[in-house]
Amino acid sequence: MIRTARRTRRTLRAAGAGAAALLALSACSSSDDSSTSSDSSASASADGKLSGTVTVFAAASLKESFTTLGRQFEKAHPGTKVTFSFGGSDSLAASITGGAPADVFASASPKTMKIVTDAGDAAGTPADFVRNQLEIATLPGNPHKIDSLADLTESGLKVVLCDKTVPCGAAAQKALDAAELTVEPVSYEQDVKAALTKVELKEADAAVVYKTDVHAADGKVEGVEFPESAKAVNAYPIVRLKGADNTDAADAFIALVRSAEGRKVLAEAGFLQP
Repeated sequence: MIRTARRTRRTLRAAGAGAAALLALSACSSSDDSSTSSDSSASASADGKLSGTVTVFAAASLKESFTTLGRQFEKAHPGTKVTFSFGGSDSLAASITGGAPADVFASASPKTMKIVTDAGDAAGTPADFVRNQLEIATLPGNPHKIDSLADLTESGLKVVLCDKTVPCGAAAQKALDAAELTVEPVSYEQDVKAALTKVELKEADAAVVYKTDVHAADGKVEGVEFPESAKAVNAYPIVRLKGADNTDAADAFIALVRSAEGRKVLAEAGFLQP
């Protein structure tokens, strides 16, 4: 029903555009005109300036860098607003294919992006814009002296992993398989931020997360690199969605993410070039 409603809104907007000239000649009420011009789904005004809201669904690991880019976008385009929904890429993909309204999807893996493209919900071909590598997050000072992935197998050590359906969990499992190791975590979390929080709150001794999340924790955790992470580097694709209400702003936001300015923000957050 949600997707049907979105198609209906697009049809109505198209009809409205065709009648714009007639409306300009008629004595319509000022309240109707005001409502139209302030519609949050507005894409671009007659002079080409962007306006309205662009809704971005993005992997949890992108929270800090995308929030920064969102502020930059709004500053560069007065009258726009960027709203985000951050979470596990698999959950976000399921929401999109279920009809949740969004303009842009940025996933933490090609596999989760494929859920959206296979459902026909992507407007074009997704483009990889960054890569991310795993790291072990420990308590500050690394009290358990964790130096390697193998150390996570020690008895009594409380380890948290992302769920295997989430990109960070799938990458962690790939690294563990490469090292021929088995870890029995105390919990599987639905996104990388939830796994990291377990360590920050001292509910776990260690978690396998992304380097960018250790960086974003700003000293609340300590990172331990491990060589097997090189075998489990995730590419991050981004795409405008076919059901986008604000196509012009969506394309402009994606352009910012992929620009030199966007790459600079992402690199400062610890992301690797695509």
